[in-house]
Amino acid sequence: MQRPPDNVHVRSASKGDFDALCTLYHELNSEDLPATDALQRQTFADMLQHPGLTILLAERDSTPVATCTLVVIPNLTRGCASYALIENVVTRTKHRGLGIGHRLMQTAIKKAFELGCFKVMLMSGSTNRDAHRFYESLGFQTTKTGFEIRAPGVPTRKSGN
Repeated sequence: MQRPPDNVHVRSASKGDFDALCTLYHELNSEDLPATDALQRQTFADMLQHPGLTILLAERDSTPVATCTLVVIPNLTRGCASYALIENVVTRTKHRGLGIGHRLMQTAIKKAFELGCFKVMLMSGSTNRDAHRFYESLGFQTTKTGFEIRAPGVPTRKSGN
């Protein structure tokens, strides 16, 4: 893993980041289900206000180039320690391999543990070997088997993610 450039900064997203996030999410899934601009903007506002949810942005030269969503969930087991989920991880293609995604994910993991989470979980497409190597380089282990069920009419992604 390459050391990230010095001009990389990770921060929480704010309402002014809507367009940059949409660009990153399009790179994550260019064939995503459609939604109106109004619905997307309202959903983004709801996300920013949702307790325990943080959208992290990695910026290079003040330009957002990577993101992930961290969700901290209260829990009644494990001594009432919360757990965290990470979702929607993406780094712009031309910025991959520079250590930016690694710094972003390290920030998310650190934040989760600072908030008292006893574990951090994520899912990755079963055939996405590059992502698996990336997550393993961060210390993630395949200790469980993930399952999902999609709402009727919601397709799985072709890339296996």
